[in-house]
Amino acid sequence: MLRSEPRMRFVVSASVEDRLACEFRLGSSTDSAHRPQQRASFALVLVAVAGFLFLQSLLAQPTRTVRRVLIFNDFGPISSPGIAALDQAIATGLATSPHQIELYNENLEATLFPDDASQHRFREWYIRKYEDRKPDVIITVGPASLRFMIELHERSFPNTPVIFCGTTEEMINQLKPDSHFTGVWGVAQPEKTLIAALHLQPDTKHVVVVGGTGAFDRSLEALTKKSLRKYESQFEFTYLTDLDMPTLLERLKRLPSKTIVYHTSIMEDASGAHFIDATQAVPMVADAANAPVFAMDDVDVGKGTVGGYVVSWAADGQVAAGMAVRILDGVKPQEIPVVRNNNVYLFDWRVLRRWGFKESDLPSGSTVIFRELSVWERTKWIWISGLLIIFGLSILAAYLQFSRKQLKQARDAQSQLSGLLINAQEMERRRLASELHDDFSQRLALLTLGLENASETLPDSSEATKRQLHELLNSASELGADLHTVSHRLHPSALEKLGLVPGLKALCEEFTSRQGIKIVFSSKNIPRSVPPNVALCLFRIVQESLQNLRKYSGASQGRVNLRKEGDKLFLSVSDEGHGFDMMEMRNRVGLGIRSMGERARLVGGQFEIHSEPEKGTRIDVCVPLQPENETAEELSLQWEKTDLL
Repeated sequence: MLRSEPRMRFVVSASVEDRLACEFRLGSSTDSAHRPQQRASFALVLVAVAGFLFLQSLLAQPTRTVRRVLIFNDFGPISSPGIAALDQAIATGLATSPHQIELYNENLEATLFPDDASQHRFREWYIRKYEDRKPDVIITVGPASLRFMIELHERSFPNTPVIFCGTTEEMINQLKPDSHFTGVWGVAQPEKTLIAALHLQPDTKHVVVVGGTGAFDRSLEALTKKSLRKYESQFEFTYLTDLDMPTLLERLKRLPSKTIVYHTSIMEDASGAHFIDATQAVPMVADAANAPVFAMDDVDVGKGTVGGYVVSWAADGQVAAGMAVRILDGVKPQEIPVVRNNNVYLFDWRVLRRWGFKESDLPSGSTVIFRELSVWERTKWIWISGLLIIFGLSILAAYLQFSRKQLKQARDAQSQLSGLLINAQEMERRRLASELHDDFSQRLALLTLGLENASETLPDSSEATKRQLHELLNSASELGADLHTVSHRLHPSALEKLGLVPGLKALCEEFTSRQGIKIVFSSKNIPRSVPPNVALCLFRIVQESLQNLRKYSGASQGRVNLRKEGDKLFLSVSDEGHGFDMMEMRNRVGLGIRSMGERARLVGGQFEIHSEPEKGTRIDVCVPLQPENETAEELSLQWEKTDLL
């Protein structure tokens, strides 16, 4: 029925939605005067449907069944940190149950009210309290609570499953619970703690057992005596269990050397004073004793005791909670076997260091708490991270160095290729200039002489013929002059014969005479001998700069300045023409400017252009007198060989 209801309600919801859609469509065709009322009706119906669907979702959700769990403790959680840890473990374990748990926690205060009358009143009160609220499972913590359930179970909580914990096997055998009982029993094992202590302090001669006078204290004292009885012939045993706290502390301050102390429980001393053992008695005993103190419970470790093979209260609580969950799911108590708890080797690292004990002497599987990390343990990840970062940076540096080397090799190869191309270009220019000068110019000269001879041998020719011969003679002469100019541009012979300064001066004068743009040339401290590749580099840069000045600047005058400072030559070519925007020019640099920059770089120099619109242009070049790289040196040697040829 629960599964069919959502489907039925879903169908009803769907029909309501269809009805609303129909009404909405009908309303859209009615008169506009009725639309506000229709909208209000539609909103009300929509709210009603939403509420209906919300109710459906609530009803469709499966409800969790309520189960009551009642815990009876011998002591309150304030009086016993061990019971507090056990109760917390039970609560955590019960949270895994699919049921909704109502958890009740009561305590008999067996230490504060140990007399039978008080305990009887406690029992009667709890019986009446839960008379109308019967628990589904009862968990007892401690022997007094277990005795209460065994004696009054059938009368007060008939057929209610009972899970016991925090008690001993002797108590269970003595009370003989029926089939409604199961649980986990634990037992302290002082013998294993003594063996562990002897490994830490092999020269031990005295064993002092410390305890109280309460009923629970006495039960643990009896258990300890029974466990250690076989060692009485090997060591001197002293039981300090019938003293008030001040007297006990004074005795502990004067213990003989080679002594170990075993603390059982002090919930009440000989004077009747009550103590919370783990938080009050244990720290006082550990602080007063001039010998290492070993403990019985895990809650006593961390309060100044060395530790030992201790009872784990939380582990007992986890086991008891697991049994309770199974019983709430329908498993019968007699189907769940009684189990024994698992004690653990637990030690305080700080106290081990205080007494000079070695961690390597502890039993295998021991748990050491409060360990302070060494400098390496605290900083190892910092060191590891640092080393990884250094390693990564080293790899990156090596990669960058390799990339830089590769890039340098590529640039050197590019420079060498550029140098070879420029060298080949210059060689080709020299060859063409030589052919024009030696071949074509001579042939034109012969043609000119032939025309002159022809004009002299034709005295009777008509004036028209003589004029034609004269024009041919002039054309041949002009052609010869043009060939000479082209030859000079292709290869500046004056640069090789006269040197850099005369060659540049002749270039500027020739440019002035041919283009009508005055070029003012100046030089300072220039040596007569300049390496051929350097001289040719500066000459070609000036040549290209003057051509750009003629084409783009619109200036009527320019300046060429050459000077020497130190071991470097500085060249400046400037004008006061139109200029240009450097940002725009960078995106469309021509071949001429690139060629000038490449020439300067090949000889180890620098090339810069400075210009602004309507403020002219200046080209600055700085080159060394001697080659500063292998490419420049190779080019210099090639040019020297070429000059020799």
